[in-house]
Amino acid sequence: MSAAPLPSSSESVRHNWTRQEVQQLFSLPFNDLLFQAQVVHRQHFNPNEVQVSTLLSIKTGACPEDCKYCPQSARYDTGLEKERLLEIEKVIERAKEAKATGSTRFCMGAAWRNPKERDMPYVTKMVAEVKKLGLETCMTLGMLSQDQAVALKQAGLDYYNHNLDTSPEYYGDIITTRTYDDRLNTLQNVRDAGMNVCSGGIVGMGESAEDRASLLMQLANLPEHPQSVPINMLVKVKGTPLDNVDDLEPFEFVRTIAVARIMMPKSHVRLSAGRENMNEQMQAMCFMAGANSIFYGCKLLTTSNPETHEDVMLFKKLGINTERSRNYSDEAYEQALTEKIANNDTDSELFYDATKKPQAAHAEG
Repeated sequence: MSAAPLPSSSESVRHNWTRQEVQQLFSLPFNDLLFQAQVVHRQHFNPNEVQVSTLLSIKTGACPEDCKYCPQSARYDTGLEKERLLEIEKVIERAKEAKATGSTRFCMGAAWRNPKERDMPYVTKMVAEVKKLGLETCMTLGMLSQDQAVALKQAGLDYYNHNLDTSPEYYGDIITTRTYDDRLNTLQNVRDAGMNVCSGGIVGMGESAEDRASLLMQLANLPEHPQSVPINMLVKVKGTPLDNVDDLEPFEFVRTIAVARIMMPKSHVRLSAGRENMNEQMQAMCFMAGANSIFYGCKLLTTSNPETHEDVMLFKKLGINTERSRNYSDEAYEQALTEKIANNDTDSELFYDATKKPQAAHAEG
């Protein structure tokens, strides 16, 4: 099969993908698919930069939902200890540690169906305090009402994560306690409030190749592409209904990354859960396929993740650098200035030396 023609940069952002077109991408020869994904990726991003986030569980366990993949569901006996909402001081301490290890975004997750009104003052305070550190902020708290989305935006939240998880066709086999439309409505509330959307899914849950294509079509055909698209490989946890599902073939996972990159060319595609079970070569192939975001740290909510120093070593081998935040918030910009002054970094792009004589201008043709 010959490679499908690449879209021009002017028409690369689409919201009208058909099932046949997506399945055609998945059916391309592997090398052709990766080549297309690389070309699209280089049109919109530095191919040797990866955005780095840290994820912290601010409230663990006892979730009333029945998501079959999740050890935090109260319906499954996974040996997970329930934890109350973390104190704000502990969250700030962990955010400082995340920044020190190179993260530019700090994500906070709570095992809720939706936040209660009594919890909102605490989570908005967490957002405001993390912002003061000069970090981008992200939260995942379950479903949001319009008013809750607005409150988080006013507190300074940059991103809200709410995954579609899988295709609409397979969704009922994984979750019954909330509908697909519930998820889409939350994403709409987040967009309407002016926040960035972080939304992706989980593969390797026993779904078909058609389901993976359908999931990406749902994401790409949203009114606006999610700014961040996490692609998770199922982490099987004993005690959950999916603990014995067959493993997804690694090349199929890389294909999913590549198709996501082609369909959502300006989004950050995050290589998310399941990375601990991927060797360096598979991760490198995912970066080649267009993944340009990861989580640092030893744990993602309740599942393990490669240690930070292992990621540093992998980045060094591949010549990858950490992507800096593209858009400073007022708090982040102020923090950056403070740090540059403290470090006497006068070579930074944030400063010019008014004591130097201006150089003669050179004509440019």
